[in-house]
Amino acid sequence: MPSPRYLVGIDLGTTNIVVAYAEITDELQHAPVSLFEIDQLIGAGEVTRRPLLPSFRYHPAQGQVSADDMVLPWDTEPVDGDISQVIVGEWARELGSKVEGRQVSSAKSWLSHQGVDRESDILPWVSSYDQDKVSPVVASASYLNHVRQAWNYHHPGNRLEDQEVVVTIPASFDETARNLTLKAAKLAGLTDIVLLEEPQAVCYDWYSRHAEQAKQALSFVPLILVCDVGGGTTDLSLIEARLEEDELSLNRIGVGEHLMLGGDNLDLALAHLAEQRLNKGKKLNAAGLTRLIQQTRKAKEQLLSAEAPDDIKITMLGSGSKLLGGTKSVSVTREEVHQIALDGFFPQTELSQLPDKRKSAVVEFGLPYVADPAVSKHVAEFLSQHQQVAKSALGMDEHSQQPAIPVGLLLNGGVFNSDLVTQRMESVLEQWRGSPLTLLDNPHPDWSVALGAVAFAKARRGAQIKIGGGSARSYFLHLQEKKRKGKALCLLAKGTEEGHEIRLSGRKFALTLGEPVRFNLLTSTHDLLTDNTKAQNGVMVDIDPDLFAPLPPYIATLDANDDSEIRHANQKQREEVQLACQLTEVGTLKMECVSTTDENQRWALEFTVRHQQGDDSQDEDNHPRLLQATELITQLYSGNKKSADSKAIKTLTRDLEKLLGKRETWDFTTSRKLFDAFSAGKKRRRRSEQHEKNWLRLAGFALRPGFGSPTDSWRMDQVWSLYQQGIQFKNHQGWSDWWIFWRRVSGGLDQEQQETILADIAKYLHPGSLRNAKIAKEAQEMSYEAMVRLAASLENLDVEDKVLLAGWFKNKAFNQAQHAQAHWWALGRLASRSLMYGSQHNVIPREQVEQWLPELLDQNWNKEPMIAFATVMMCRKTGDRQFDISDNFREQICEKLTNSKTPDSWLALIQEVKDLSDTDSRKVFGDSLPQGLHLVSG
Repeated sequence: MPSPRYLVGIDLGTTNIVVAYAEITDELQHAPVSLFEIDQLIGAGEVTRRPLLPSFRYHPAQGQVSADDMVLPWDTEPVDGDISQVIVGEWARELGSKVEGRQVSSAKSWLSHQGVDRESDILPWVSSYDQDKVSPVVASASYLNHVRQAWNYHHPGNRLEDQEVVVTIPASFDETARNLTLKAAKLAGLTDIVLLEEPQAVCYDWYSRHAEQAKQALSFVPLILVCDVGGGTTDLSLIEARLEEDELSLNRIGVGEHLMLGGDNLDLALAHLAEQRLNKGKKLNAAGLTRLIQQTRKAKEQLLSAEAPDDIKITMLGSGSKLLGGTKSVSVTREEVHQIALDGFFPQTELSQLPDKRKSAVVEFGLPYVADPAVSKHVAEFLSQHQQVAKSALGMDEHSQQPAIPVGLLLNGGVFNSDLVTQRMESVLEQWRGSPLTLLDNPHPDWSVALGAVAFAKARRGAQIKIGGGSARSYFLHLQEKKRKGKALCLLAKGTEEGHEIRLSGRKFALTLGEPVRFNLLTSTHDLLTDNTKAQNGVMVDIDPDLFAPLPPYIATLDANDDSEIRHANQKQREEVQLACQLTEVGTLKMECVSTTDENQRWALEFTVRHQQGDDSQDEDNHPRLLQATELITQLYSGNKKSADSKAIKTLTRDLEKLLGKRETWDFTTSRKLFDAFSAGKKRRRRSEQHEKNWLRLAGFALRPGFGSPTDSWRMDQVWSLYQQGIQFKNHQGWSDWWIFWRRVSGGLDQEQQETILADIAKYLHPGSLRNAKIAKEAQEMSYEAMVRLAASLENLDVEDKVLLAGWFKNKAFNQAQHAQAHWWALGRLASRSLMYGSQHNVIPREQVEQWLPELLDQNWNKEPMIAFATVMMCRKTGDRQFDISDNFREQICEKLTNSKTPDSWLALIQEVKDLSDTDSRKVFGDSLPQGLHLVSG
């Protein structure tokens, strides 16, 4: 790899991407930092270079834009997983304001959204299901790829992938979002980058502009609040400035929680105001609101400027054939924008006023924004959480009742281009302090992060001061205790510097090789934990949910030693290990299991982010008769063939319930331990019909719903191999048990596996099967109803497949009395607004559901309550207008539910965003869920 010539900083923003750079010279400290202007399309065939690349993509329809109109100065090379024709930048933003459902925006916010699969093709969120989509990771990669290709076009001899590149991220990004950012960079060809927190970048930029005067300027400013309100997030950090022996040091001593709150929310609030006027109180569809937001974003920027006009006209173009005739316009005044921005987002609040956590989070376009939009309240909460370090930095007595408020304020983000907003934020802090504070200048809030990233790269080479602080948060091992919150053991304390390995030498783990092991982690940005204990490496504290947040667990399968004697003895090989962790130079957490007997024997632990709800960890509070139960299973499914004749196999279910209680009461840990015992004997499940029946019924019940534990993916790998083997005893009951098994665990199957199952049963579900006597007979023999319920439970199928199946089952429900209950249930499950485990982007579009609703509304729900329940699932309120049915249909359904005397809980699901009750969860899933797992709103 050639030696780098440039230091490059990339601000991968929610709204704009900015790139800055400096040449590596002998006088690096004084090397000028410049903005790299990025080539981009601003119209059909029109390319220009601008310092900001808007973080927008546009997916043109077939024939909408000619290939010649999308030509860039270089031969474009899309990243793996991207579509072939896409527009990035200014023109993409403009096109999205005119055409519905084809624009990708806020990809960075999606990277931090834990409620979706961020590597699935889900964007544009508001597009039709048959449109080309990409994942948030690919969308982010495409922006970086565009930057790389633009840079390489202008610097062919110094390719971007060969330079020292720093990419900035919110300080509040968790480990998952950080790792996904690294993955996006690698997809874009940038395999060797460093991550930097955005508030630190802002501070680096300030220092680089004031390096000679910084010591004097900060001599009376020992504590600085960095408030970075970007397009999608509000990022808060505390920086301590200390003078020791006339030397200035800067340390980041506090980082805020992740707040999905930024300029996008202000644009959305203005769009809601315009929407009410344009549409006379009626809601636009999601795609229409997206277009409106593009208009209100421009209006906000103009009306918050120093020389703002009195008002701005917002024009909403019609769509389709009504493009001109449907055009509407309304005015938004300067006073209205000021009121929304200042009173709604930056109100003059007291320090004691904290965010309202009782309100439901605002969901728009699939993104869960914070419930309370008042930035000043979130700042107050952040400061209250960091009083100890703030008092220390200010030299205050830690027992003082006087609050510690920063002396300096450094603001960043496009919203602070407005002097009004800047003055309000300054006023709020001064009111809390009771005295003036120092506002550190930031003449370019749009560019500061990128410029600061280059300054950080200089600092890494020793050319200027480097901000200390190490890890932004503390990491803990969660030691669970049954029916208690458990203990938290500190693995890596906040402030631990990069590259410094912390070994948990006081605790050893005996791990079984060849089997997955899971470590549950917690994180905290708080300085003081339970009982005012300070977070330090090795300290053990009780868990307070208000102080800790769960991280995705770390998983590893330790490779077993290929020892023939051990394998022959059928003994499990164990290894004694210690945990070692460190903050990498890249900015992510690294964890390893280290052998206590061989320092060089290490196993890397990796994240899993899928369906993390339950807990099957080993603890001392297992059911007292669990061991007896697993030994009974092992005996009946062991290599001893005499067990095939045992009477015990016929009474296995009853015997297990005698030991453990009714199976509906088995908790999550018990269920998974029982499944593991069944899994070990899966090769002997075919030795008799009773063996196979019990294995399918009990193993499926114990593994339901196929997810919940991070190690369930490993379990599903074990059972999927059984699918191709099929069943041994092919009678009606055997087939029924077989399909029920796969329905119960379907949540653990990926899309390809679910498509395999559907391909095998589709011919029996197809309406035409009734016209073929042979297939119709086979369908009944193979338990047709069980196949229907299985097909409806395959939530990872493409939307097209779901629409097809739902149409089949709806028509059969109307025209066939037989299996009507199953068909109605399947329709409700397939067309549900909120999926049990599938990603929300696989929900059948509301437009399709609304075509079916009139037929359902015409039915007698008193006579057939299952039609009412199916309708409730199809119309359940999510809070996301992309999926929620229209108010007109909602009113009709509420009225019919009331008149039909259905359960109150059904009406509540239509009227409010609510979780399912246990009774309704069981109805949706088809079984009770293991204790410890709950269905939540998607």
